[in-house]
Amino acid sequence: MRIAFVASECVPFSKTGGLADVVGALPPALAAIGHEVDVYLPKYRQTRLNNPRTLLRSVTVPFDDEYRFCSVLDGGTHAGVKFYFIDYPPFFDREQLYGTPAGDYSDNAERFALFSRAVLEASKIFGAPEVFHCHDWQSALVPILLKTLYAEDPAFRGVSSVFTIHNMGYQGQFPPETLPLLMLPWDLFTIGKMEFYGKVNFLKGALVLSDFITTVSRKYSQEIQTAEYGFGLEGVLRSRAATVTGILNGVDYQVWSPQTDTFIKQQFSPDDLSGKLACKQDLLADFGVTTPNLRLPVIGIVSRFAAQKGFDLIAQVIDRLAREDMVIVALGTGDKEYEDLFRRLNQQFPQKILVRIGFDNALAHKIEAGSDMFLMPSRYEPCGLNQIYSLKYGTVPVVRSTGGLDDTIEPWDARTNRGTGFKFSDYTGDALLGTIRQALTAFKDQTGWQALMRNGMGKDFSWTNSAREYVRIYEKSRQLRTVHNGEVVTV
Repeated sequence: MRIAFVASECVPFSKTGGLADVVGALPPALAAIGHEVDVYLPKYRQTRLNNPRTLLRSVTVPFDDEYRFCSVLDGGTHAGVKFYFIDYPPFFDREQLYGTPAGDYSDNAERFALFSRAVLEASKIFGAPEVFHCHDWQSALVPILLKTLYAEDPAFRGVSSVFTIHNMGYQGQFPPETLPLLMLPWDLFTIGKMEFYGKVNFLKGALVLSDFITTVSRKYSQEIQTAEYGFGLEGVLRSRAATVTGILNGVDYQVWSPQTDTFIKQQFSPDDLSGKLACKQDLLADFGVTTPNLRLPVIGIVSRFAAQKGFDLIAQVIDRLAREDMVIVALGTGDKEYEDLFRRLNQQFPQKILVRIGFDNALAHKIEAGSDMFLMPSRYEPCGLNQIYSLKYGTVPVVRSTGGLDDTIEPWDARTNRGTGFKFSDYTGDALLGTIRQALTAFKDQTGWQALMRNGMGKDFSWTNSAREYVRIYEKSRQLRTVHNGEVVTV
């Protein structure tokens, strides 16, 4: 089967979050089981390509005010996957992918509309896929265009679309005049399509017009159909419940494994955990702790500093938590209030609350390897990857039971030596603090703790199983073909 991925980011070319990891890992897993996969991405300033060849010198994209002319670059073939980059410097040669600390770029609708239409036009030249697999609102116009302006294009006859939600909180909402600007028909501005409280909602349009909808964990696929997690689109998802599926993200164990990791001080395995202590000492030294007490548990955090990730709960309890016998090591960037909070705590507890503001891939690996626990108290978490990395590194997750965190972590039971971590349900600071204290108490029994570590290290969340589940969804989507007047028939 030929599958075309359409996404706004992908490692190693560009990244702001877990979306990039998925788009970097799932296509090679599909290629490995015999499928032909193309990946279409924007060419950002941050994208590094070695002497890229221009495949299409000019692709015309109409806008209401004027035409734009972009090109398509050859990104090469990697792990059996072909990469194409849409190049239009006025839209993509910028400091960041989506916006500045002051907010999103004001022309994001135009930027990603150009990207989506250029993908469709380019795919007619390079070969239309059987399935377009689109990710988040930035590529939402692809399934919308396939059902509207491109519905009569013979190049896409029988081509289906699968749309993956990575985070319902980001929907791509714009003023109504966006539709004529993008040369889209006004009949899309209805409550049954893209209209959402007086705005145009890209994500809603994709949820209505895609053939199948997936999200990145079973629990999250259920949560987003409720008012608490649906961000106003829960009714749309419930109306399409028969086509909504949760498929857990996998991880790339060639990158995230303590047995092969080149970023860490000493490699280790479930059979020989001794290297983890060396990693712990190296991690603390990286933060300036030269004479550490290695008997104290280290709690690691690698995250975007935002309320969604539970940092409002951490702020509620951090002063009480700082009195416990432990060390916190935090890496991340995000909302100013939480960055300032960690800076203050670091000044107040310079040997106990260790902080690095920013992103550092090598340090993220060191935190996974050198910590004893990993904290993820998210308000909501579609899938989460760090808790899965943590399991492989014997770093016990402490998580809230939401989304993929709930799907991947089993509560520890010291009586039976079963389980892989610690979970809490109520979104309160007291529930978080109580669960951390439960983990700190369990850490004192090192025999039981090592059994807990090995339980997690034995789990397998590789991409192969998830890739096969996606193939089943692709095959279902191929059974649907759009014909005149939007009628869907089975073939």
